[in-house]
Amino acid sequence: MLTLHRLEFLRRSIMLLRRFAHNQIWGMHVHPTAIVSLKAHLDKTHPAGVHIGEYSYIAFGAVVLAHDRTRGLYLNTVVGANCFIGARSLILPGVRVGNNSIVGAGAVVTKDVPPRTIVAGNPATIIQSEIDVVHYGRLRGADATTLKLKASGIYRG
Repeated sequence: MLTLHRLEFLRRSIMLLRRFAHNQIWGMHVHPTAIVSLKAHLDKTHPAGVHIGEYSYIAFGAVVLAHDRTRGLYLNTVVGANCFIGARSLILPGVRVGNNSIVGAGAVVTKDVPPRTIVAGNPATIIQSEIDVVHYGRLRGADATTLKLKASGIYRG
């Protein structure tokens, strides 16, 4: 029986080609360990201003902008290391998302996000500080918590 898992090599190949295009053709800086969803949008009007750090994850529908034509701004927008940028979130030009941070789904980030912070909302506000994350912005112990809940019968997912 054919499963989607057998097509993983195709997904990886497409991601590799896309990262090559971002870095070599458009002039962005997307770290080789970063994952950018195929449905995420990185600014191609000012691509040199887009910087994605190592082990960061940009989810589907997220938009990272580095320009604002109405104000004539062309700025560097930086997503640090070990960050998670949630689905359909918007990172505005000139914003710096600190290392080990999480941006919630649908958030509109208008100001810099401090390191080790969770932000959400429109405009994005700090939900929690001093968080502990691992690669791709996953909270440390998230899998262990799920396993404990499954073992106790509380979580049935």
